[in-house]
Amino acid sequence: MQISIFAVGRMKVGAEQELVHRYLDRFSKSAGAVGLHFRKMQEVSESRAQTACQRMEEEGKRLFEALPEPSRLIVCDERGKSVSSIAFAEKLAFYRDEGVRDLVIALGGPDGHSEQVRDRADFLLSFGLMTWPHQIARILLTEQLYRTVTIANNHPYHRF
Repeated sequence: MQISIFAVGRMKVGAEQELVHRYLDRFSKSAGAVGLHFRKMQEVSESRAQTACQRMEEEGKRLFEALPEPSRLIVCDERGKSVSSIAFAEKLAFYRDEGVRDLVIALGGPDGHSEQVRDRADFLLSFGLMTWPHQIARILLTEQLYRTVTIANNHPYHRF
């Protein structure tokens, strides 16, 4: 299963970007053994529209244009479900075993996601009740992708 990340906003060069690349590199090196592959990180600029609703709609349109069909969509959203690392790994394994070819995980901009994006989502994922800076949300997501592979491989990185 090909996994892509769609992210509103661009990461600046620095420690946060290095961590994201480190986790994606680790993921890529070991994910093939469990039928997962990292396809791409697609960054789009934040909308400059006047209102939050307009910005979310514009960013949502960019997501829909980039979304391969057919695909599954996980949307990171504060209204989503907070799950354990094992449950997240099981969700990805379920999609893979179901024959899903493309999975896109979407990180919204400062205003979040539009209602249309949330409605299209196959799963709404929350990183908890706290609000996280965009850079840290990317780190959390990429670390969990790597952790998913270590869980599937019974690697000691994830302590059971």
